[in-house]
Amino acid sequence: MTENTQQQNPAPTTELPTQYAPAEVEGALYERWVDRGYFTADANSEKEPYTIVIPPPNVTGALHLGHAFQVTLMDALTRRKRMQGYETLWLPGMDHAGIATQNKVEQQLAEEGKSRQDLGRQVFTDRVWQWKDEYGGRILDQLRRLGAGLDWSRERFTMDEGLSKAVQTIFKNLYDDGLIYRAERIINWCPRCLTAISDIEVDYQDDDGELVSLKYGEGDETVVVATTRVETMLGDTAVAVHPDDERYAHLIGRRIKLPLTDRTIPVVADTHVDPEFGTGAVKVTPAHDPNDFAIGQRHGLESMTIMDERGVITVHGPFQGLDRFEARSAIVAALHEQGRVVAEKRPYVHSVGHCSRCKTTVEPRLSLQWWVKVDTLAQAAGDAVRDGRVALHPKDMEKRYFDWVDNLNDWCISRQLWWGHRIPVWYGPNGEVVCVGPDDPIPGTEAEGWTQDEDVLDTWFSSGLWPFSTLGWPEKTPDLEKFYSTDVLLTGHDIIFFWVVRMMMFGLYSMEDQVPFKTVALTGLVRDEFGKKMSKSNPNAVDPIDWMNAYGSDAVRFTLARGANPGADVPIGEDWVQASRNFANKIWNATRFALMNGATVEGPLPAPEEMTATDRWILSRLNKTVAEVDAFYDDFQFAKLSDALYHFAWDEVFDWYVELSKTTFFEGGEQAKVSGRVLGEVLDVTLRLLHPIVPFVTETLWTTLTGGESLVIAEWPSDSGFRDAAAESEIETLQQVITEVRRFRADQGLQPGQRVPARLDLDGTALAPHEAAIRQLLRLQPEGDDFSATATLPVGGAQVALDLSGTIDVAAERKRLAKDLAAAEKEKAQATGKLGNEAFLAKAPDAVVDKIRGRLAKADEDIARIQQQLERLPQA
Repeated sequence: MTENTQQQNPAPTTELPTQYAPAEVEGALYERWVDRGYFTADANSEKEPYTIVIPPPNVTGALHLGHAFQVTLMDALTRRKRMQGYETLWLPGMDHAGIATQNKVEQQLAEEGKSRQDLGRQVFTDRVWQWKDEYGGRILDQLRRLGAGLDWSRERFTMDEGLSKAVQTIFKNLYDDGLIYRAERIINWCPRCLTAISDIEVDYQDDDGELVSLKYGEGDETVVVATTRVETMLGDTAVAVHPDDERYAHLIGRRIKLPLTDRTIPVVADTHVDPEFGTGAVKVTPAHDPNDFAIGQRHGLESMTIMDERGVITVHGPFQGLDRFEARSAIVAALHEQGRVVAEKRPYVHSVGHCSRCKTTVEPRLSLQWWVKVDTLAQAAGDAVRDGRVALHPKDMEKRYFDWVDNLNDWCISRQLWWGHRIPVWYGPNGEVVCVGPDDPIPGTEAEGWTQDEDVLDTWFSSGLWPFSTLGWPEKTPDLEKFYSTDVLLTGHDIIFFWVVRMMMFGLYSMEDQVPFKTVALTGLVRDEFGKKMSKSNPNAVDPIDWMNAYGSDAVRFTLARGANPGADVPIGEDWVQASRNFANKIWNATRFALMNGATVEGPLPAPEEMTATDRWILSRLNKTVAEVDAFYDDFQFAKLSDALYHFAWDEVFDWYVELSKTTFFEGGEQAKVSGRVLGEVLDVTLRLLHPIVPFVTETLWTTLTGGESLVIAEWPSDSGFRDAAAESEIETLQQVITEVRRFRADQGLQPGQRVPARLDLDGTALAPHEAAIRQLLRLQPEGDDFSATATLPVGGAQVALDLSGTIDVAAERKRLAKDLAAAEKEKAQATGKLGNEAFLAKAPDAVVDKIRGRLAKADEDIARIQQQLERLPQA
C-alpha cells in the first residue's frame, strides 16, 4: 500500500454529483494533464527511464478498435511506471504510409479529372503535403480522447526533417557496407498501385481459376505442360524436366516449337522439377515467375517481359494491347483452334496473391529494384532473441519469429511512387552511380546530366528506424542517451514480420548491437463478440468514438483491457462496454457513499487491534490484490489484472466490505472512525490500482477523496505485507452464511427486501460479533413471542432458524417443487437411457454425447437442489 503523501494539500471535499457524466469530465481533465506537463519526459532526470514508442499510425488513419486496444494497454503500462517513479517516455507520431497516402490524393485528383502525371512530381508531392496538413493527424486527436498519456512535445513524423536525415544516413551506411544493392529480380507488382510491393504486403487467398494442360512441340518432341496463367506462355523460354525422368531423356538439350509464336525453346534438365507432379514437365517463364527466374539463372535462359506495368500484353500481335485476363481467355481459344489444349479443369481453386491495400491480383514481374541484403542483419535479429537480449511475449511466438527471420529473403525496398523518401542515389552522364548522405553535396546538376533515382523507399524502411530515429539519431542526443534502448514494444502479432523484424535488423546495425527494445509484447486482433474479424465491408465494424460518446472512454478502455490475453484475439461487443460503464458507475456510487459516511485518508492507519475483523479482512485482501496485480502487469496479463481488480472492487469492497460496515457507520462512535479510515485507505489504493486502465473516473474520485494533485503523478501502491488469515477465514465463513441464506430465501420465492423473523444461534462461533450485520444484510427481524422455526439452516458452524409461516404458501410451494422434481427426474431418465444405449453411443458424434452427459449432470444437480428445498420447507 502507500503512505498518505497528501497532508499538505487542502482538505478534500466530500461532494460528488449524484451521477457520473463522462462527457462532462474527460476532455477538460485530459487537457489539464497535458498542460501541467505530466506526460512530458525529462532527459536530464536522474530517475530510471522507461520508454515505449507508439506503433506509428498511418497519417491516413482514423481511430479503430485495434488502435484503441493497443493504445489502452500501452497507456496502462506507462501510467503505472510513471506512478512507480520512472522517468517515463511514451513517444507519439505518425507514418507517412507511402502507397496508402498517395492513393488518397490520387483519388481526389481523379474526382477533378486529373492524374498525378498531369501535375508533375513536385506539384503532386506539394499536394500530398497539403492533404497531410489538412486531414492527417485526426487519429492523434482521437488518441487524446481515449486518454493516451503521450509526450506530445516529442511528436514525430516519418518524413519530418530529423527522420529524413536518419533515413538518408542509414541508406548511405548500408550502401557503403555492401548491404544495399540494385538488381533485376522477380518482384510482386501491383498493376493498380503501379509499384513493387514486398512479400509481406501480399495477401494470399483461394480463388476460382482454371488449370489448362497444353501440348508443346510436334510428334516425338511433344511435351504437355499445365498452367493457371496461360497468358504467360508468350514469355516462355524453356520447358524443364527432371534430369532422371526417362520419359524426357531424349528431349533434353533439344528445342521444341512454342505454340502461337514463331519461336522454339529448349528442354532443360533441372532438379527443381518434381517428376511425380502432373506430367513431370513445366513451362519456364523467367520474367514472370520467381521459381522460373531461378531456373533461368541456372541455365542462362532469356527473360522476356510480356506485359507492361498495368498488366497489358505488349508482345505478339493478336494479343497485344489486351489486359492479362482478357488475353488469358483469347489465348486459350486460339490454342483450342490449333488442337493444343489437352485438358481444362474449371473451376480450379488455387492460392493467388493480392495487393494487401487495393486487393488487385499481384503480378510476378522481372524488374530492376533496390534491395537490402539481409543475411547478416537477419542473423543478428534472430540471435538477439535466442540469447535473451530481447524477450518475446508470449514465448510461444518465438517459433513464428524464427521461422520468418531465419528464412528471410533479401528485401525489395524501392517503390515506384512519388510520396515518400526518395532514394538518395544520383546517376551521372557517363554511367556514374553516387549514393549521397544527408551532409554530402549533390554530385552534379540536371543540366550536367545528373539525375536522382525516381523511386522512393518502402514505408517500412523509415518506420524500421522508429525506436532510435525518433530520439534524434544519427545525432547523439540527450534523448537517445537517456531513453534508448526502449523497454517494451507492444504491437499486434500480425505485423511481427512487417515491422518488428525490420526494427530489430536496423537497430542492431545502427546502434552498436544495442537492441531497439527489451521486450516485444504481442497482442491479438480485436474481433466482434462472435469472434469474427471486424471489417468496414461488414456490418460488424465499430467506430470506438461512438462507444466513447455513449459510454465514456473508461468503459471502452476497461472492456478492451479485460479481453487482452497475451497473443490472443479479443472479442468485444457493445453489451460488454455497457457492463464496463456500469462498473465505472459502481465505483462512482460506492465512493460517493463512502465519502458521505466518513471515509478518509487523514492520519495513519489504526493499529490492527483497533480494527474489526471486517477491517482486517479487507486490508489483507487489498494487499494480496496489490501483489497479484503487480505480478500480472509484469507478465503482460492485462485480462487477468483487470478481472482481479473488477472482482476485488465490485465484489469484495463494494458488495461485501461496504455492506458489512454499514451497521458500524450507522452506529457512529470510535469504531466508525476506525472503519472510515480503513475504507479511505482501501479506496485510495483501489483507485490507484485502477487508474492506469480507467484514468478519468479514478482521477475525479481520488482527487475528491484525498485532495491530492493528480493520480497521474501519485505513488503506485506497494504490498505492505499485512496479512490476516484468521480474519479472512472469519469473513469467508460470514459470506458463506449470508450467501446460503440468500439462496434459500430466493428458492422459497421471497422478495429481497421481505423481512423474515429469525433466530440466530451464533454462540461459540466467530460469527457472534456479526449478528447485526447478518440481520441487516439478510433482512432478518428479531424473533417474536409467537416465533415458530419452520426451517433451520446449519451453515458455517452456526444455525439460522427462520419462521416462514407468514411469508409463503407452503402447500403451493411444495406442489411447485414436486412438479420441478418430476421434470428433473424425467430428464435424468432420458439422458441415462441414451448413455446406456451402446448402439446410440457407437453412432453419435462426440459433441452430442458430451451434451447428453451435461444434461445428466445438470439433472442430478437439480434433483439434489429441489430435494434439499423440500426438506427445508415446514410441514403443510
